[in-house]
Amino acid sequence: MAARKNKTESPTLISALQDLCAEKEIEPEVLFKAVEEALKVAYKKNFNQDDDSFEVELNRKNGSFHVYALKIPVDVVSDPKTEVSEDEIEENDYEINDDGLARIEVTPKDFGRIAAQAAKQLVVQKLREAERGVIYDEFTKRESDLVKGRVLRVEDNNLIVEAGKTEAVLMPTELSPYDNYKIGDMVRAYILEVKKGGKGPQVYLSRTHPNFLRRLVEIEIPEIQEGLIEIKSVAREAGSRAKIAVYSKEPNVAAVGACLGQRGTRIKNVLDELGEEKLDVIEWSPNEGVFIANALSPSKIISVALNYSDKSCRVVVPDNQLSLAIGKEGQNARLAAKLTGWKIDIKNLKRAKTIPLDEDMQEVDISAAQSLFKPRPKKGKRP
Repeated sequence: MAARKNKTESPTLISALQDLCAEKEIEPEVLFKAVEEALKVAYKKNFNQDDDSFEVELNRKNGSFHVYALKIPVDVVSDPKTEVSEDEIEENDYEINDDGLARIEVTPKDFGRIAAQAAKQLVVQKLREAERGVIYDEFTKRESDLVKGRVLRVEDNNLIVEAGKTEAVLMPTELSPYDNYKIGDMVRAYILEVKKGGKGPQVYLSRTHPNFLRRLVEIEIPEIQEGLIEIKSVAREAGSRAKIAVYSKEPNVAAVGACLGQRGTRIKNVLDELGEEKLDVIEWSPNEGVFIANALSPSKIISVALNYSDKSCRVVVPDNQLSLAIGKEGQNARLAAKLTGWKIDIKNLKRAKTIPLDEDMQEVDISAAQSLFKPRPKKGKRP
């Protein structure tokens, strides 16, 4: 039985698939495999094929397709449906695949029309899945980055934001109290998480995450992009106040000053994005005591004693600075603790004199502690 010559060559099919792959940013082989799977389903459904003893192949060069029966080579055939003799294989020069099975072409004459009708839906499905895979991979790589898009609609109080080729979700819990976005508004947010879903990748955004602030500052400050200045840590209570610790790797570059700019010009775009949220930019120090003292600015610090075993410390401040050091409802101390990673116990000088220093604590030199640098608002205006 000689192999039939397939007359379904279609270079235009390959060109169309390749153009589609380029447009959708999909690897061509992904779509070729999808077409082959669709043709296999069509053949099985329309030609009463009750098993998988066949395969369909799409020629990547000329667009022709072939259906091959897969049979076991034997000396004497007992089941013609599943077996083929060695003599017939040799006579017709049948190809043997990697599994040792003979490939015998059985492409029906009218297979093209039937295949096109039956396979269309599956090809579209596979194409959609491939597109979703591309989007998922793209946003997985961009996780922890910022995205800017337009608010398309509101669903269950969630903002649905246009994010490139997909839509992202910005939940109310990830919005600052000062955020008030409407449909059509542009919004910038942090890519918090990317999940696989039944309808495609689910991208979740945040404007309250500390890394939202980190990325904003990184974008605005050239010295950070150049690697001269490093953001060491960020502590934030979205909508209220935040602290960010920066460190200069270059002795001639002042970390805090470079971040703020003259009269706060460099940090202005960050402040505008944060709304009414206050921002303290402080100097990081490898000396934990100095870092803690800086983190508690704008309060003046008299002394810092550290317990390295449990990362706790006692900080002494002037009697009239206790409220300033602790902050409203404890916010300044709470943010300083988050920023430094130390448990901070603040006492005024009068109280500290009456309580002996714990024997596990060691007082450290904080003479290098620097006061807080931050942009000052003009009269009647926020910076």
